Amino acid sequence: MHYTELVKGKVHWIGVNDRRKRLFENMWPLEKGVSYNSYLILDEKTALVDTLEDRAAGNYIERIEKLLNGRTLDYIIINHMEPDHSGEIKDIYNHFKGVKLIGNQKTFKIVEAYWGITENLLQVDDCASLDLGYHKLKFYMTPWVHWPETMMTYDETDQILFSGDAFGSFGTLDGGIFDDEINDSFFEEEMRRYYSNIVGKYSNMVQKALAKLQGIPVKAVAPTHGPVWRSNPAKVIGLYDRWSRYEAEEGVVIIFASMYGNTEMMADYIGRKLSENGVKNIRIHDISRTHISHLINEIWKYNGLILGSCAYNSEMFPLMENLTRELQHMNIRNKYLGLFGSYSWNGGGVKNLMKFAEEIKLELVADPAEIYGKPSDEKYQQCEVLAKSMAEKIKK
Repeated sequence: MHYTELVKGKVHWIGVNDRRKRLFENMWPLEKGVSYNSYLILDEKTALVDTLEDRAAGNYIERIEKLLNGRTLDYIIINHMEPDHSGEIKDIYNHFKGVKLIGNQKTFKIVEAYWGITENLLQVDDCASLDLGYHKLKFYMTPWVHWPETMMTYDETDQILFSGDAFGSFGTLDGGIFDDEINDSFFEEEMRRYYSNIVGKYSNMVQKALAKLQGIPVKAVAPTHGPVWRSNPAKVIGLYDRWSRYEAEEGVVIIFASMYGNTEMMADYIGRKLSENGVKNIRIHDISRTHISHLINEIWKYNGLILGSCAYNSEMFPLMENLTRELQHMNIRNKYLGLFGSYSWNGGGVKNLMKFAEEIKLELVADPAEIYGKPSDEKYQQCEVLAKSMAEKIKK
């Protein structure tokens, strides 16, 4: 990108779209790309809030110089040290001589580990302030949202919250940068996928961060990914509050692992019976065809979850095992759970799904439905019971 945009007051957006990276953190698909946002405050003192991924930075320094118009850069504020936001810090530090890095104690441990920088560091603690002239900044420590050093910077003058990764989203900014310029339904889906996969494990810490910010007037939220929320910041704050409380919509996600179609037939039958019992939001996924990030996103969205696995060498199907491990790692909560599966010569799929259920402590809506051999009308009766019980639970 070659342009910059005024956010408010003396705050300028300097961001970039990345449509080349295929995997975020080398795991999560970026079918719709991702943006990196950075902000330059041109006041009596100048401050750069976060930087960019170095491989996507392009003419970043040139854009900063153009805005500075011969002035010096006084500060780099580091809200988060993950390389997609700190990637340009060393180049900025070397290019703008004398610039001071602002961060907390944990920030500077990583700064030294990455680049060996130990000079021109200005350490701030929780609720510390920095006067730039017109803009008065205040720093809030928000550890584990989603690294231990993460913090947020709040501009008390124009009430802008520079939130780091919080309130961020996958997806490039295709022309529109601000929430009043876009259809935000696109970003809500990608934002939840970002939240559930990247931040969701630390939902309790998100709640603590929101509690710390409660009562602070916010007229704009400026994250490091996705749109800048200058028109309706309450919407994005409300979404994070809901997701971090594990609140979900009424609906059921059915995820199956099937080698020869028997378990898939059970999934479709359960889906049909859910519909007959009045459930309208039903999503059925073949675990071998849908990336786990999209599965987790759907699981976060709905309050019912049904997992089905064929037997595989006396275990559950490996991709299903991977999903259950990830759900345990994320400490998923507040879901009604159903289980099903099939086997041909020896069980294992349902047996191991039951072990997962015992460990994760989600409420089972009914006994697991397990079929030996091919499904039939008589054998499907277990699936009917499961679907009816799930529908009753999620519609309470």
